[in-house]
Amino acid sequence: MTAGTRARLEELEQSKPDPRSTELLVVLCWLVRDHVSIDEAALNGARRRAMFVLAAGGDPHRELELDSVAAERLADELETPARLAQLAAALGELPADGLPAVTAAAESLCADPDLAWRSFALSLLADELAEE
Repeated sequence: MTAGTRARLEELEQSKPDPRSTELLVVLCWLVRDHVSIDEAALNGARRRAMFVLAAGGDPHRELELDSVAAERLADELETPARLAQLAAALGELPADGLPAVTAAAESLCADPDLAWRSFALSLLADELAEE
């Protein structure tokens, strides 16, 4: 992990987040997204299909939740044992020492691979929405 990652984690901690908040979980997964190997073409196709699902459900720019159909579809489509392992390893390597809320959130993600993977998928979907 880079020094920039630590700086971002410190900024997160300073905002006094709830360690159980979806937003914090998704941001942590977004920070480690480059440590999970997904072919760009596969990712783009999966995100495009998830965006269609999101648009079919109404406003595609509404706030997303972990249990949204689009996020679940993206998670299901991209999930592999190797990617789950890469995500777990990256989350476990976050430089969160001395950052209690960030540490608690990272630990909850490491303890629940399904939650971590859904949070990761939601981070990919949010990233796509931010680019539009």
